[in-house]
Amino acid sequence: MKTKYFILSLLCATFSFATFAHSGTDTIKVSGNCGMCKSHIEKAAKDAGATEATWDKSTKLLVVTYDEHKTSNLSIQKKIAASGYDTQDVKASEKAYNKLEKCCQYERPSKDGVKAAGCCKDKDCTKDGCCKSDMSCCKKDVAAGDCCKDGKCSNGK
Repeated sequence: MKTKYFILSLLCATFSFATFAHSGTDTIKVSGNCGMCKSHIEKAAKDAGATEATWDKSTKLLVVTYDEHKTSNLSIQKKIAASGYDTQDVKASEKAYNKLEKCCQYERPSKDGVKAAGCCKDKDCTKDGCCKSDMSCCKKDVAAGDCCKDGKCSNGK
């Protein structure tokens, strides 16, 4: 009888070890601003299959734990991006980003590295959109209401 209990205990321990051996814990950089962002980011991660998700708004880091047989780091990042937040590997669509509350709309770098929220690094622009510090232009599209076209300000500078 003791042998049966020993074998049963051994099988349970082996099964438990095998189950936990496939869980992963990763740290993912996720853009966001506030407590509302925290709840949205953590919910999106859990909806993607994370068993635990904790986002820190000061470091912009999300720590997730998940079963590698059920989801992946990339799947979690895609779900977070679909909710409007850029991750280290997946950028949210403009449509998803624009659905965020105003307090949650963080500054996003554009393709050329200029921040989309303003043309100047120091955000000190003239009325025509040129930077006061060096009179350089923002790299945005004129059709979107910006002052620049082909890297030149509409005022010729």
